[in-house]
Amino acid sequence: MSQTILEMTTDLVIAQIHVKSLLPEGMRRALQQTYVGLMELKTREQKGAMPPAPIDWRTSITRHAIICLECGAAYKQLSSRHLRQHELDGRSYRAKYGIPRSQPLTARSVTAVRKMIAQRVRPWEKAPTFVKAQRERK
Repeated sequence: MSQTILEMTTDLVIAQIHVKSLLPEGMRRALQQTYVGLMELKTREQKGAMPPAPIDWRTSITRHAIICLECGAAYKQLSSRHLRQHELDGRSYRAKYGIPRSQPLTARSVTAVRKMIAQRVRPWEKAPTFVKAQRERK
């Protein structure tokens, strides 16, 4: 059985009071604002003009997986091969979802392992410019 907008509003405000994020004194204003907001959503939904919900890319990256925001599949990393299936590359995927260029498209555990390996191997010390600079210092 579906709830009316008023019942949903009341439930939401009471839940906020119970978790102490809303003081009982602010209940009337919260009820009014929540009711108006839900009515606007209901009107938009009935007109078929519901805008897509904004996607927060931060929630798609977890400790053990990254969720592709295009198809919803979970991976350890979003490879260029997978992104090509959506006609994207890493740069365009990041731009589409507002992900910073410096954010790896990998699960946090994978990023941590790669960081540990890089610190152990220290590949920058093998770069020709680094070796040349070290020779010139001596």
